[in-house]
Amino acid sequence: MTTIQLVQLQAWLGGLLWAFGRVSGMCLVAPVFSATMIPMRIRLIVALVLTAVLAPLAPTQVDLLTGEGFVTMASQLLIGVAIGFVLQLAFQAVQFGAQLISQSMNLGFAESINPLAGGSSAVLGQIYGLLVTLLFLAMDGHLHLIQLLADSFHSLPPGVATVSADGLHAIASFGTQFFAGAVRVALPAMTSLLVVNIGFAAISRAAPSMNLFAVGFPITVTLGFIALWLSLRSLHGAFDAIQESAWSLMRELVGG
Repeated sequence: MTTIQLVQLQAWLGGLLWAFGRVSGMCLVAPVFSATMIPMRIRLIVALVLTAVLAPLAPTQVDLLTGEGFVTMASQLLIGVAIGFVLQLAFQAVQFGAQLISQSMNLGFAESINPLAGGSSAVLGQIYGLLVTLLFLAMDGHLHLIQLLADSFHSLPPGVATVSADGLHAIASFGTQFFAGAVRVALPAMTSLLVVNIGFAAISRAAPSMNLFAVGFPITVTLGFIALWLSLRSLHGAFDAIQESAWSLMRELVGG
């Protein structure tokens, strides 16, 4: 008969809890894994499956019922949230760029309920969000994220260290990449629409009596959709550049 010692049981439970803390932190924030349109039960099952797979990588001798154990659990949550938050910023940059385009083509008022975000947002932003989600899944981004999480247990084991102050500062500095990525996504279509608006300005000077609001609105929307269709081919490259910056920062956070 095999006997299980208390130390072994503590190591097994510790591995499960530390892995669950890091995985649940990531699933709370990361795109796709945190989508509110996915039932809570499914997300919980995904988190438990990932915990069971990654638990052997996270053994530690920290006592679960001590202050050090609570600090270790908080640090695991912080690591998971930091990883997911950086990737979420990359997705939000694309959606913010789409909102800039919708403002330029007079569609800023077109909003609807966004099941991914749990609130209302611009329709064009939702379309771009779905496109980059499909690109992320097609490029096996979810598998790379799980691989990064598994590697983090080697480079940043539980009970040893957590995200440093420099890492938190790097996350805050990544906000510049957020705005730069949004401009990268929106620039082709916004440049075309700027030329259209300059043309309307010239027409208003040449024919002041013309009602440009009645004439210009449908023309701007029509030409905006044409510019949007032509600029979609650059979306993959823009998202790939934003995503590469996000992956580099996430690997830096976990010491990989």
